[in-house]
This record gives sequence, C-alpha cells and structure tokens, in this order.
Amino acid sequence: MDSVSRTILVVGGGTAGWLSAAYLAKALALQDNPHLKITLLESPDIGIIGVGEGTFPTIRETLRFLDIDERKFIRQSSATFKQGILFNDWLHAPQPGKRHHFFHPFEAPFYSEETSLVPYWLLQESNSRPSFAEAVTIQDRVAGAKRGPKRPGEPDFDGPLNYAYHVDAHSLARLLAERAQELGVIHISGELEHAELSGDGAIDRVVLKDGSELNADLYIDCSGFRAELIGRALESPFESVRDRLFTNRAAACKIPYSTPNAPIESYTLATAHEGGWTWDIGLAGSRGIGCVYSGDHIDDDRAVAILGDYIGPQFKEANVRILAFEPGYRQKQWVRNCVSVGLSAGFVEPLEATGLVLIEAAVGMIAELFPHYGPVDAPARRFNQLMSARFENIVKFLKLHYCLSKREESFWRENADPATIPEELCELLAQWRYRPPGRFDFILDVESFAFFNYQYILYGMEFQTDLSAGRSDFPKVAAAQRLFERIQAFGEKAARDLPSHRDLVSELTEAA
Repeated sequence: MDSVSRTILVVGGGTAGWLSAAYLAKALALQDNPHLKITLLESPDIGIIGVGEGTFPTIRETLRFLDIDERKFIRQSSATFKQGILFNDWLHAPQPGKRHHFFHPFEAPFYSEETSLVPYWLLQESNSRPSFAEAVTIQDRVAGAKRGPKRPGEPDFDGPLNYAYHVDAHSLARLLAERAQELGVIHISGELEHAELSGDGAIDRVVLKDGSELNADLYIDCSGFRAELIGRALESPFESVRDRLFTNRAAACKIPYSTPNAPIESYTLATAHEGGWTWDIGLAGSRGIGCVYSGDHIDDDRAVAILGDYIGPQFKEANVRILAFEPGYRQKQWVRNCVSVGLSAGFVEPLEATGLVLIEAAVGMIAELFPHYGPVDAPARRFNQLMSARFENIVKFLKLHYCLSKREESFWRENADPATIPEELCELLAQWRYRPPGRFDFILDVESFAFFNYQYILYGMEFQTDLSAGRSDFPKVAAAQRLFERIQAFGEKAARDLPSHRDLVSELTEAA
C-alpha cells in the first residue's frame, strides 16, 4: 500500500509542545518522509511557570534520542544534576534540635546474586541501623556531600550513578524548539481563537485570532491548563483526584545564591509544613523555591509567610507568583483526532516531578502507536487506558508520602485517614507489613516508579515490615554484613573522588 500523507498540528509551545514536536519528528523520520508534515502553533499568551523544574532519569535517554549534546543541554537550559529528593519533616513536625529526614535516591538498592540486602536491613535493630538509603546505596553519601554523579570526562548521559537534572523550563523549551526545527518541524506564531468541529465531532480546523485557519489529520493539544482542544472544544471529562491528593496551589519564586560559588545541592529539597510542603531546586545561577499547599487548609497569605520563613532575609527581594491547579487528569486524553500531552492531559502535583515524565510517556506512546494510514483515532482506546493507569499509579505513589506521616496538623491527619487512601495502596500496605515491596506488585508498562522507589519512601517514613517470624529464612547474615560494609566504603570513596556538584556543572558549561 502506498503511504498516506499525514499532517500533525501541535497546539502550544513550552516543554510539552516542543518536546512532542521534536520527538515525533525524530521518531517518525520527518526529514526523510515526504508524506508527513508536523507544524507547531505557538501562542504567546500560553506561558511557562519557569521557577525550576525537576526531571526523571528517563530524560537522559530522551535527550540522547534527540541527538542533543549533554554539555549543550546543561549550558543552554541552566541545568544542574539531580540524584534524588531529600525529604525534611514529613514524618514529624520539627522540634528544637531535632528534625526527621530521609533520602529518595535514583540508584536502586544494591543487589547481588548472593543476596538481597533489604530483608537483612529490616532484621537489624531499628534504633542502631543506618537509614535505608544510606545502607543500600552509595548515592546517599555522594549527594549528601554535594558531589556530582559523574566526572566531566565521562560520556554524555553516562556516569557511575543514576541521575536526572534540574532545569529552567523557559531555557529547555528554547533548546527543544531549536532541535525540533532542525528536524523539520514548521513553527507558526499565532493566538488560537477557537476550534471548529466536523459533523462526527472531530476537530475540523483551528481558527486564529487574525482569522487564519489551520487543519491537520492529528491535533496534539499542548495548551497547558487551558486545554483549548481536549477540554474547551471536545469537552473530555476531567477526573479530579483531590479526594486523595489535597494540594492545589503553590507560591513560587526564584532567588539568587548568597555567593556566586555557593554549593549546589544535587537533589531536590522537599520540606513539609503545616499545609503541604516546600520545594527547593538548585539551578546553575539561582534557586527555584515554591510552597505547595492545600487551599482548604491554609490561605495564600499563610503560604507566602511560610515561604518567607523558609527563605529568610532574601525573601524581601523575591517576586512571588501564586499558581492554582486542580489535581487530576482527563478521562480520555485521546479523543477522535486530538490527543492531549502535558498539562492539558492532567497534572497531579509537583511532588516527585512527574510532569515531564508524563510528557515523555505520552509522546513515546504516540510515536509507537501512530497510524500512518487508516483511522487516526485507532490507538485512542489503548492510549487512554495506559495513560489513565499511569496517572492513577502516580496518585498511589504520591499518596504514600502523605499517608504515613505522624504530623498532627489537620492537613496531615486527613491525609492519613484510610478513607482518602486508594484501595489498592491500602491492600499493598497491609501486605508490606510482612514483606517488602517487590516487582510483582506492579505492572511496569503503566508505572513511573519501581518497587524500590516504594521501599525508599516506606522505610524513609519508618514503616514497619516485620520479618522476625521468618528470620531463619535469611541465614546469610555475614555475607549481607560484608555487602553493607562494602557499600559504606565505596560511598565514602566516591564522596572523596567525585567532583563537587558546582565544579562539575561549571566545567560542563564552559564553551567547547
């Protein structure tokens, strides 16, 4: 059969729009395919938050796939390295001279053919053992020492430790726009007025405010929270998850470092407060800080006060923005000839930086399922099933962070109420009282987090898995102890040998 010409119109720029356009251009071989045309309509009125954004380690493969040089990426997107998240005060409110914290690294716990260390850590005395992350991976020590996850001379996107990045969203969008256009994507600037539907309910064309019209076989809605096509035109129902995840607002700003050579943390700082939590992301030239909160538990003035208390004297120079969002997702993210990607498809909350990984998952699936001929909505049912399941599983994982807290404020007590915990998570928590999370608890194709991510949160929050009745099933205590000691020694050596995070970023951003 001869190839059928297909046209794709991406509506909206930003990270979602330009990443979608660039990825599809590369995956569908746009430059070598005379039957395919991809256009991006960028509306200047659809903005980017731009206060620092975290990513997943998957971003490295995405950038590699797009043939973007790592040095160029770091230089042009003000990127720094992210090795995980440090959680402060999530289990208990801080007391004078006493604070609880735990680390969620990107490295999986160390495993060998000889033994898994997890049960042996669980069987140790809880009052004397090191934290879970410190015991099972060297990344805890490396990140804690403000070291980078690699050396400057190592290959692009590779290193001894797993890592992602913190990025400036504005700069990243510009870099992706440049790459997309190199790959053959057509760029049009214009403000969307509305979309007109055909008799069968599909999008027939989009009309711009200057009166011009654009049409395509497939429309990709990257118009942000406005959801111009999937929501406004096609009225795809929105599934709120506020009954499980309560935060719906953020007060955000950027502040400079106290000195030009101040150390840069190589993890996101997530500090709990009375009505939510505060993110702190270190970029190359500034810190992006935001107070995430539930508008039902504290008001905007209180959130800004919490942000100011966190930042200190520098806060008086900050330009604070209040951002509102409804946590949830579209029940159908692909409707007829329109598929939504990014905020138009849904957003749960900033915790664990799932926004960009959902874009990556969606656009990767679109590229894989893309109908080169035949009905353009043929993949819609499968796409919707997989994306909805992925959203629900993210909700389940994020809820885990909240529901184990022992804080006494109403926000936290309501989060611990079993009525607000997803049923599947309740079932798993009951099982995990007697065994640690394992890979058969999850279906990988619809998960953003692996079983060991659950282990880091569970045991960081001091969840009790009781293996004492089966202690005799784990006889390799001496071998496990040798592995624990090796991890400690390797961690200490890596913390000495790897470069400081700021030095690594500085060297990689120097002009080639």
